[in-house]
Amino acid sequence: MNNKVYISNRNKLLKKISDNSIVILFAGEAKQKTADEKYAFTPNRNFYYMTGVHEEHHILVLEKINKKVNEVLYILRPDPVMEKWNGKTLRKDEAKNITGINEIKFLDELFNDLNNKFISGKIKNVYLDLERRSYEDDLTETQKFAKNLRDKYANVQIENAYNLIAELRKIKCAEEIEEIKKAIDITTKGVELLMKKCKCNMKEYELEAYFDFYIKQQGVKDFAFKTIAASGKNSTVLHYVSNDSLLRDGDLILFDLGAQINYYNADISRTFPVNGKFTERQKEVYESVLKVNETIISMIRPGITFLELNNKANELIGEECIKLGLINNKNDFKKYYYHSIGHSLGLDTHDVGERWGELKEGMVLTVEPGIYIEEENIGIRIEDDVLITKDGNEVLTKNCIKSIKDIENFMNNI
Repeated sequence: MNNKVYISNRNKLLKKISDNSIVILFAGEAKQKTADEKYAFTPNRNFYYMTGVHEEHHILVLEKINKKVNEVLYILRPDPVMEKWNGKTLRKDEAKNITGINEIKFLDELFNDLNNKFISGKIKNVYLDLERRSYEDDLTETQKFAKNLRDKYANVQIENAYNLIAELRKIKCAEEIEEIKKAIDITTKGVELLMKKCKCNMKEYELEAYFDFYIKQQGVKDFAFKTIAASGKNSTVLHYVSNDSLLRDGDLILFDLGAQINYYNADISRTFPVNGKFTERQKEVYESVLKVNETIISMIRPGITFLELNNKANELIGEECIKLGLINNKNDFKKYYYHSIGHSLGLDTHDVGERWGELKEGMVLTVEPGIYIEEENIGIRIEDDVLITKDGNEVLTKNCIKSIKDIENFMNNI
């Protein structure tokens, strides 16, 4: 994307922080996997959102003192020996072009620079990305830095930048929406290939491999998440990822998958018959899920809350479960539907930001109702990605077929 996007993101954040403060964001580093092998590196998304840089170790410092703003990106000093092993690292001119930051310095200059700022007494607050998922998690690089900062500079107040950035990320700019659309278009074509290649007595992973091959052909370097390829009873397990069962004649297969383009994600679920033809019972359940999917999408507009959508989805699924003969009281739906109606989508598949509040123009969210009947080996989820527009919404996944007629015709070349 154009560096104007990252410049705009930084400006929005700087407006939210107190005067006489700095923001310090870390790109992160690849975690150890085993022996001398590391997991593939992926940048901290908040750092990436502010810079567009996707190499490890780099650090961003934003400063606002007496309302005057200064930006510095600290990068690795080039090491010709290590570059023979691991490849060339970011250069100063490249960093300027990517980020739109004029002042680029080397990492070995950072701590002396920070010390001078702190002892000057001008810095009152330090904003760090202090996201934490659980009490038991190991300390992140940022949390270790915060601990050391408290020990060395007691006069400095540490603030959490995470929620400030998360709120910014909820509203997508035009360039971000285009990246999501690219990921969705590639994912849609991959789903079509799965429908065409599906045959009885394949293994789930054999069919899944067609999606993997296709998106890599399109230049996609990573998935939005680990693909769910769940047939028969497996489709009633929400996060089934073993993908190693046999595709049996008469079963459905549920795919939940997505390509990732420049770290922006698609997230689509489609369920279709292994043999290309729904049974009558499968049709009944599928139509119930599709009805909820389409009803909720029709409600999406600025001003409505996600909580309202979720409550309506619960009510509708309860009513459909009664019609299907599964329950007598619509409030008992949780046996057959045990997740929410969707989530935000963006740089993370389950994107950041307060979830249950009011929808606004520029947000992207998923709509993914499902009914999972373990005793009948039927699990159906239909998931679309939806952009909230000024007056309503745009279904970004509208080209990914989902009606029974269209699926059967497509799979049987009609």
